[in-house]
Amino acid sequence: MDRDNVSATPKASLRRFLEHLSGAGKAIGVLTSGGDAQGMNAAVRAVVRMGIYVGAKVYFIYEGYQGMVDGGSNIVEADWESVSSILQVGGTIIGSARCKAFRTREGRLSAACNLVQRGIKQSASGTKRRVFIIETMGGFCGYLANMGALAAGADAAYIFEEPFDIRDLQSNVEHLTRKMKTSIQRGLVLRNESCSENYTTDFIYQLYSEEGKGVFDCRKNVLGHMQQGGAPSPFDRNFGTKISARAMQWISTKLKEARGTGKRFVTDESICVLGISKRNLVFRPVVELKKETDFEHRIPREQWWLKLRPLMKILAKYKASLEVSDLGQPEPVSGHSEPAAI
Repeated sequence: MDRDNVSATPKASLRRFLEHLSGAGKAIGVLTSGGDAQGMNAAVRAVVRMGIYVGAKVYFIYEGYQGMVDGGSNIVEADWESVSSILQVGGTIIGSARCKAFRTREGRLSAACNLVQRGIKQSASGTKRRVFIIETMGGFCGYLANMGALAAGADAAYIFEEPFDIRDLQSNVEHLTRKMKTSIQRGLVLRNESCSENYTTDFIYQLYSEEGKGVFDCRKNVLGHMQQGGAPSPFDRNFGTKISARAMQWISTKLKEARGTGKRFVTDESICVLGISKRNLVFRPVVELKKETDFEHRIPREQWWLKLRPLMKILAKYKASLEVSDLGQPEPVSGHSEPAAI
């Protein structure tokens, strides 16, 4: 092979490039600007490691141009390990924020001074001041929104079972405004799809966007049917197996009891629903459940999980307390049951 052709290969060209490149005594700042996109962390990783490889000091500038203007803990020296295991992470680990101040002469001067000083004082979280408004399914039942909020550490969950008004929305916005001044600069709000006829997802999104202007920005997402049919959890697989086996046992028993006796197969007791009550698998006759059901909204008249609502506010660090006095004593299990062992 011709020597000139060898030197022209991409690998040889890269080697020559690196041999002549030296970053010794130089400092490089890396920031991300604009909306999040796939591959941004890969770009950040490449800049950091290439800069270190050629001998330069590389600095993270958190929160884009806003971090450059604010300086201080927003400008942090990066090392080789700072960008480990980020290739598969979405968005950008160093954050991105709009900055009106950078459009002014004073803002750009402040940014230049911060870069010169290299304001290395402490680490920064790199989070983005953003609140997500998420709409969940469930009809009039707020179970998904409420339990999802507890699992995800949401700041609020709006449900049909607990009416709310504009004062509640205002209180939640004020809470998020205070939260953005702490180290956790993100928010999550869930809304059941039928929680209110007038306080729609669009209304809540526009209200939060307007009231949080200059402090945080908002994004909304309607999950829709993507919530259905996901991979079953261990609980789902265990529960589905147990109730099916228990149902077959029930049917076999009823058929055996009525065989050759001339009795009716269908009675008030045999028309039943199988579910969990107090950690037991229980068959409840439909005639009993009728008085406990809100047929108009297709939900139970009493929701056991509503007693967990105060816990969500405590976890979100509202000024709230958990009242346990109304939890009462365990009730005896009615109907035919067996331990669910779940």
